[in-house]
Amino acid sequence: MAISVVMPALELTQETGKLVSWRKKEGEAVAKGETLLEVETDKAVVEVEALADGYLAGVKAKEGDVIAVGRTIAWIVNKGESAPADEAPAAAAASAATPAARAAESADPSADGANFGSKLKISPKARRLANELHINLDTVRGSGAGGEILASDIEAAAKSSAVSPSVVASVSGAKIETLTAIGRLMAERTTQSWTSVPHFFLVREVDASALHQTREKLAVSVATISGVKITHTDLLTALVARVLLQHPRINASWTPAGIQLHPEVNIAIAIAVNDGVIAAVIPNAHVAGIADIAKQRRDLAERAKSGKSRPQDFAGATFTISNLGMFQIDSFTAIIPSPQAAILAVGGICDRIIAIDGQPAVRSMMTLTLSCDHRVVDGARGAQFLHDLAQAIADPQKYLR
Repeated sequence: MAISVVMPALELTQETGKLVSWRKKEGEAVAKGETLLEVETDKAVVEVEALADGYLAGVKAKEGDVIAVGRTIAWIVNKGESAPADEAPAAAAASAATPAARAAESADPSADGANFGSKLKISPKARRLANELHINLDTVRGSGAGGEILASDIEAAAKSSAVSPSVVASVSGAKIETLTAIGRLMAERTTQSWTSVPHFFLVREVDASALHQTREKLAVSVATISGVKITHTDLLTALVARVLLQHPRINASWTPAGIQLHPEVNIAIAIAVNDGVIAAVIPNAHVAGIADIAKQRRDLAERAKSGKSRPQDFAGATFTISNLGMFQIDSFTAIIPSPQAAILAVGGICDRIIAIDGQPAVRSMMTLTLSCDHRVVDGARGAQFLHDLAQAIADPQKYLR
């Protein structure tokens, strides 16, 4: 039986994907789990695996094509079998990728089927983008199924317009920099979180002397065994994950049905890439060793910065750490990546004079800022989490044994 290869939905708001390359040629044998093609999304270039054993046949898309999510682009067939003549709907892939998207669209009056009498077919994302870029929808021809206008159609219209957004915005002489796909996605998601999630912030200064000393002690042994450099972020990831086990309401998510408590701790680490920041995930960080965390963090960062991230690199985060200490930032506040309940912003470690038993002493201090969703976390819970995390940072070996 032929299995359809479709343009997958790798992100919640994704409407199209760009086919970067085929890793197999038509007629070649493929194995289930083997990389079949590469797709470019708003975040990165990701590898897509074959869903079955067989032979690649009936290829309908070439490299460089921008294709609507769910559209069949090829088939995997048995030996001697021909690809179906007509394109079949990719029901399995579409249904697996779109429950959240369908829920979001049902709440958006601009979504298809909720246009209040309008016959215009346009996706919610395309409508928002058209408003931002001042595009007249009557001049846009949709490339989606049934003539639906997609975000890519709006972007193309903006580029071809005689009066471009940059010209309109630069009447006053100011130069406007066009957002990249990653930049636009960041803008959309942070705006949504900041305007819909009730944030509050808790700040705690902690003595990081033991954390710094532990990193120096482990650096040589871990580098010798695995060839990976240990960072403060690696140690914090391990400590935060273990402390989160004691605070399930911090390792939780807000849902319309209520608060979802996660049995596993999957730590997302904010990584700077060109024109934006992505959050790559270390799964089950509460049971991972330091060397394993360091290796995963390094591999995630390398793939992200080279645009070769995989879908699983971003999946399942339950808590996020954003560390700007390496940029000599003392402290900052971070926006919660909804639907997570909290995010930890980490400042740099620097020597300060503090009072210990009434006497001045120099210690390596670090400022932690916890951003919390007040629907899930109250002040007392957040404060207790920071208290326990401070104790873990003061004695890392106790928590890492």
